[in-house]
Amino acid sequence: MTGVSRPTIWTAVAFIAGLYVGGFLVFIWSLPPTPARAVHADGIVALTGGDSRLDAASALLEEGAGRRLLISGVHPTITKDDLKRLVHGGPRFDCCADLGFAATSTHGNAAEAAAWTRKHGYQSLIIVTANYHMPRSVHEFAVQMPGVRLFPYPVQEDDVDVGTWWNDAHTFRVLHLEYAKYLGSLVFGALETTHKSWRTTREARNGN
Repeated sequence: MTGVSRPTIWTAVAFIAGLYVGGFLVFIWSLPPTPARAVHADGIVALTGGDSRLDAASALLEEGAGRRLLISGVHPTITKDDLKRLVHGGPRFDCCADLGFAATSTHGNAAEAAAWTRKHGYQSLIIVTANYHMPRSVHEFAVQMPGVRLFPYPVQEDDVDVGTWWNDAHTFRVLHLEYAKYLGSLVFGALETTHKSWRTTREARNGN
């Protein structure tokens, strides 16, 4: 059997590398800006990872953009009073903000939010996280909650300036790592969806 020639291998490598780089550029250029005005939804979910995310989510709650707020991925040692002081929470923070301590990843955030959403019977959510983190977050949430309407509310992190990513080593590293994680979430999400579909089909056949 004749082996694959070296030029063919290098052509394939160059093609894959080109797709990866092209996808990375599309990923950056398509990152959503912070909306001028938030829509209204049943609930608001903020993913921990930066003060600006929590500040924005708390403000949305006080403005009445959602009935309740879930802050997902809170460190176990942090209390609600600690967070209220951190985000300058108002009156609605006391009654209508919930803390989630189970999540340690974006996938965990989505699972935690899905359980919270089912508990309250919500059909729509505002997702608050960093702009570069939004594509992966929306994808993970959509996999966990296919019937729930999702409204992104991206915020700009102080230490990640997407507008000058090519001139800032830290921003480039953050964006590249997030892009790689996003690709991974697409693959695992597709596998999870396929597995659920296969399991549903098998159970239906066994029921017949």
